[in-house]
Amino acid sequence: MNTQTTPRPAGSGRRPQAGPPLLLPVLAFTALTVAYVVANRATPHPDASGAEVLRYARDHGTAVKAGTFLLLGSAFPLTVAAAAFYRRLRALGITAPGSAITLAGGVLASGMLALSAMFGWAGGRLPADASPALARALADLSFLSGGPAYAATFALLVAGLSVTGLLAGLLPRPVAWIGLAIALTGMVGTLTLVGSGFAFLVPVVRFGGLLWLIAATALMPRTRHEVRARDGVAAA
Repeated sequence: MNTQTTPRPAGSGRRPQAGPPLLLPVLAFTALTVAYVVANRATPHPDASGAEVLRYARDHGTAVKAGTFLLLGSAFPLTVAAAAFYRRLRALGITAPGSAITLAGGVLASGMLALSAMFGWAGGRLPADASPALARALADLSFLSGGPAYAATFALLVAGLSVTGLLAGLLPRPVAWIGLAIALTGMVGTLTLVGSGFAFLVPVVRFGGLLWLIAATALMPRTRHEVRARDGVAAA
């Protein structure tokens, strides 16, 4: 009688990896975003003249540099968070496009933050005799990339998590529906390019999205066992 057994492929007995902790990069992103908003609270509005923008950059150069540093810094933990969310969803067995949309949205949103920081930094270095039109153009590019474009791309991240969380039962239904509302708000916020009356939607997505992301991070299960346990409690 042959008792020889076929060797098990290397790694086949390993437990699936759930990915890195989600809360750390999300909290780092939140802290840097709040610090950036505080540092840039006096930044001229998009309807300010080029001369006002140039005067602000000349008189508040330190605040501009600090704000752009914080904004650029916030892009990195957001990228890490998006990758961690993608890995978590894959570990939970999600093969639908929602996981890829989450990753793509996070990476694109990080890119928009980085662009906004670079345009803002360049605008803050303009000499006193620079053209006001150039100052206004750089400020517009910084606002558009860090405002409507960021809101729309961040909405993709939120939508990917919300739809997946709703369909796969990974998030409580109210949380998933709130996420979808935030994602829709981010998309509608792109209408700021058409009319300034929609600009108020950008901070709604920025701060509402932060709060939602923290909640989704805390509620996202780590393993399928947690999902089954949650479903069992709900059924009971």
